[in-house]
Amino acid sequence: MNGSRPLNLLVIGGSGFLGRALCAELVQRSGGGGGRLTVPSRQPQRAKALAMLPTVELLAADVHDDAQLAGLVAGRDAVVNLVGILHGGEADFQRAHVELPNRIAHACRQAGVRRLVHISALGAQAGAPSMYLRSKAAGEAVLQQSGLDVTLLRPSVMFGEEDRFMNLFAQLQRVLPVLPLGGADARFQPVWVQDVAAGIAQALAREAAGAGVRSYDCAGPKVWTLSQLVRLAGRWSGHPRPLIALPDGLARLQAGLMEWLPGTPLMSRDNLDSMKVPNVANEALPGLGALGVRRTGLEAVVPAYLGSSAGPARLEGWRRQAGRG
Repeated sequence: MNGSRPLNLLVIGGSGFLGRALCAELVQRSGGGGGRLTVPSRQPQRAKALAMLPTVELLAADVHDDAQLAGLVAGRDAVVNLVGILHGGEADFQRAHVELPNRIAHACRQAGVRRLVHISALGAQAGAPSMYLRSKAAGEAVLQQSGLDVTLLRPSVMFGEEDRFMNLFAQLQRVLPVLPLGGADARFQPVWVQDVAAGIAQALAREAAGAGVRSYDCAGPKVWTLSQLVRLAGRWSGHPRPLIALPDGLARLQAGLMEWLPGTPLMSRDNLDSMKVPNVANEALPGLGALGVRRTGLEAVVPAYLGSSAGPARLEGWRRQAGRG
């Protein structure tokens, strides 16, 4: 990467879904013998699989603590920020999507680290209808004014073997006789998590210091409605169920009730608000192709892992974890 010199990287949020794929991608590209990947986590024992990868170091740390963050950033060639949450209140989104990027940028400037790769989201804009998308846009604005060399990647919803999207809808159809669905007509352009990981690796390898701020929309090759995706999940998992598309009022009532259930909700009213904005790339803007990544469709990946869909015990586990992206 970056010529022939291996990089010393800090991967914040590296224990999550995209982080695990990225660490594996970077280790594979280095042949397992070059570079250094440090992944901080408040609960590193939950990410033991990463520790088995050569060149990956798991550290117990709180990246929201400025002193700890400064120590983590010092001496790095680049920092990758993958932290994101899907559920919470205004303060939660502000802390994860705005305050943390600001802290990271400050730590990078103090340590003389120029390169920062940051994961945002398709549809992020200041006037978006959801707290999630507005906070993602505010985080982008912070980094655009940071003076650093920033790469912004805006993925659509990501799919992959351990996803909480296609797997979740497959599992719901495994246990429910019929599936009431809010936001059935919402449009998505799902992207394979491995393609996003490859895009990040390519950006780290190809974009030199002094590049300023660059952004890429990361989406798959095809646009689907949510109802189409849910039907595919049911069919590919062997448990197709009838869907009932809920009108907006009932969908918000359903989501509001889910917010009161124990654990992280499977759906929230803010999620519904996010779905008012098409989760679709602007094909006129740079995307994965500009990073040299050939996009992979759902059909090539999802049937294989949904064919051995997880058992009912996984459903509650996904609910507890779904607040972290």
